[in-house]
Amino acid sequence: MGSRDEHSIEQERIRSVYRAWLAEERMAAYAWHRPEVMEQDAARSRVAGELLAQTLGPELGKLRVVDVGCGSGGFLRQLVDWGADPCRLVGTEYQEQRLVLARMRSAPGIRWHLGDLDFAAPDSVDLVVANTVFSSILGADARAALARDMWRSVAPGGWCMLFDFRYNNPRNPNVRRVTRGELRRMWPASESRYRTLVLAPPIARRLAGAPRILSELLATFAPPLRSHFIYMARKPG
Repeated sequence: MGSRDEHSIEQERIRSVYRAWLAEERMAAYAWHRPEVMEQDAARSRVAGELLAQTLGPELGKLRVVDVGCGSGGFLRQLVDWGADPCRLVGTEYQEQRLVLARMRSAPGIRWHLGDLDFAAPDSVDLVVANTVFSSILGADARAALARDMWRSVAPGGWCMLFDFRYNNPRNPNVRRVTRGELRRMWPASESRYRTLVLAPPIARRLAGAPRILSELLATFAPPLRSHFIYMARKPG
């Protein structure tokens, strides 16, 4: 079986997993108003903002950005709030329903693409982002193929940026963690950043009714309890 067939099979597996996830109404556990979800979103925004300012600078208006697996467009809307030009932003997705929501909720000018990164010319963007995308891809070859597509699209001196899981979830066989060794193998970076963040969701949910300072202290002083990371890799230029 060729790599293209394997890629198509992996795409359909991911689509079916998300269809089942939506049908089972598991999204309720990730509702925006839940305290642990709001804390995770705040932590991701804070760390992502710090890293972007360090690597690409505080002025985002001229950045060309592609968000791979953009979902309903939340991260691209965050970039617009930080000063990015909507006309320089592109979101890709495999789930058409999510792109419908993204178009409806986001600024005019952002382009939306259903499918792969094959539309992006080599060396054409400054930042390619993937938020909890690689952990949804179980096959090593499929992960490596996406990493190559992202690296091909980034201009010399540009960056790839991932937000994803550090640990496996024993209750969810449809996701697999992304290790630091794997990150180093996927992108031959000239420079990189790695930051851990977010108190592990099972712990955060148990502490939802406790004083907020308790979860903040654990996340700050117990790094092994942080379940996610943000990684940035710079393409040599």
